[in-house]
Amino acid sequence: QVHLVESGGGSVQTGGSLRLSCAVSSNTSTSRCVGWFRSPSGDARLSLATIDRQTGKTNYAQSAEGRFTISQDTAKNTVYLEMIDLKPEDTAMYYCAADVRRWGYCSLGMYEYANWGQGTQVTVAS
Repeated sequence: QVHLVESGGGSVQTGGSLRLSCAVSSNTSTSRCVGWFRSPSGDARLSLATIDRQTGKTNYAQSAEGRFTISQDTAKNTVYLEMIDLKPEDTAMYYCAADVRRWGYCSLGMYEYANWGQGTQVTVAS
């Protein structure tokens, strides 16, 4: 079973930055793909970025390109989401998720991920 623990959320002013962390309990055989998603209103989880933990290849949703960067520290089994120039519309619960790689790449689709963390709240004040 894959366990994921997010951290690093908080409250920032518009234009600020945050780095979210996702600690992954398992090796890449069961959690090769890790993605970051967010839920502004508590229902739909919108994709942001994914990373292939074996190759380091990243994949971004259009909404995340330019301000968000996904990366990993393989020694720590941790995936990060660096966010800059934050805006009030970035306020949301942020989740990381993990699963095997099915399509030759790590999908941005939330339904491809069966393992989820509990989320970390990001609030951007105007």
